Amino acid sequence: MAMPYSFKSALQSLCREKWINILSIFTVASSLLIVTLTVFFLYNVELVTSHLPERFSMMIYLKDNLPREDTQNVINMLQKRADVSKVRYISKSDALKELKQTLKDTNYILEGLDDNPLASSIELRLKKDFVTGATAARIAEEVKKIPGIDSVFYGEKIAEAIHLLKRSVENISLIIFLTISLGVIFVTYSTVKILFYRKNEEIEILKLLGATGSFIRMPFLIEGGIIGLMGGALGIVGAFIFYIAVTYRLSMVIPVLKTLVFPLEILIALPVIGIILGIIGSAIAIGRLRL
Repeated sequence: MAMPYSFKSALQSLCREKWINILSIFTVASSLLIVTLTVFFLYNVELVTSHLPERFSMMIYLKDNLPREDTQNVINMLQKRADVSKVRYISKSDALKELKQTLKDTNYILEGLDDNPLASSIELRLKKDFVTGATAARIAEEVKKIPGIDSVFYGEKIAEAIHLLKRSVENISLIIFLTISLGVIFVTYSTVKILFYRKNEEIEILKLLGATGSFIRMPFLIEGGIIGLMGGALGIVGAFIFYIAVTYRLSMVIPVLKTLVFPLEILIALPVIGIILGIIGSAIAIGRLRL
């Protein structure tokens, strides 16, 4: 009996105090819209950065005239490493072909060469978790000790930049989410507290009739959850309109925007987050009041 009454009381309060609740809903919606747009942006950045480690590679140059058996031994040792995802051997002739393809119209500068000056090499790709400046440096030092390897070249700064970019994306998303969440909780807290004082006489009557504190508090918790739910739903609508405007309108000017992806998980996550934050704000508001 308590739950139906609580829902009915919460809905009546939302309708009776509609203007303050509408204002709160739009405030929560705008806050959650910022969260959604931030997640949308960071989600697409994460998609890009997640593929960056796959493109990072170390070039291992072998000693001249290294026997085929020794070359295969080097390849086998590299393939056994737990931090390596892919090993590709590049012979001297293949390296020269790739260089000519890179130079294209300017490959005439190689015409005067009688011998192939390039060394045989191995392209080493690391697993995602190992693409950091410190880890790449450690792996390079260990690889140099393998017999038959002349030198190792890797982009230490590139590896560190990839790692820092991914870490920055994670930290920024966390900071923004926590900041906006506090804002949503404060809005719900303020709204519920005002509604509580406006229903002071009604609450006193319920207390005289023997109503428990939890019975009185429940409608306010439900009301906070509904405010959060509606704010989350409006936030999704605003975010989807923004996504359509960016991908269909602005992409005519900036074609790369067509590749942006809208995370469908937000469709479920945002209303749920709104409900949780709304209930938390309501719980804080009524928890500080004596019943």
